[in-house]
Amino acid sequence: MGLFSFFKDAGKSVLGNGNDDEAIKNEIEESLGAEAIDGLVVSVEDGKVTLAGVAQDNATREKAILIAGNIEGVEAVDADQLVTPEMIAAASTPEEGVEESAEAEVAPTTPIPEPRFYTIQEGDSLWKIAQEFYGDGNKYTYLVQENIEVIKDENKIYPGQTIRIPEIDVA
Repeated sequence: MGLFSFFKDAGKSVLGNGNDDEAIKNEIEESLGAEAIDGLVVSVEDGKVTLAGVAQDNATREKAILIAGNIEGVEAVDADQLVTPEMIAAASTPEEGVEESAEAEVAPTTPIPEPRFYTIQEGDSLWKIAQEFYGDGNKYTYLVQENIEVIKDENKIYPGQTIRIPEIDVA
């Protein structure tokens, strides 16, 4: 669940100009805001980025993964240590066989959705991608809105770029 693959030769060029850990951390914080991920720690080694911290929600977690993965030279992002409050609550539910006191409250366990990412191919358009995933090409504006950190101009997407495909009500 926590290791995501990306095209190493695609993306924004920010590595190799000094401290790569700090460069990617700055990209994430500039895009999402410094307060979006509490205690953000970034480590870069041999094309693999490891992210750690507490993201304010699942969408923020997914966006941080995409920002790191859409950097030239990055081929994998390990996000096992990048968690959300919901993930922490789910992990803190009592173990099977362990009795709970009647007064203790149990955190609700809602399943954390697995991120759905799509790597743009030659000939793709956001309209075509929205048509494929949502059954409506007009929903491309939703893709732009939900990927604003990696899609700066809806007319400029490129093969190898990875975007998130969030669930929406297509009714």
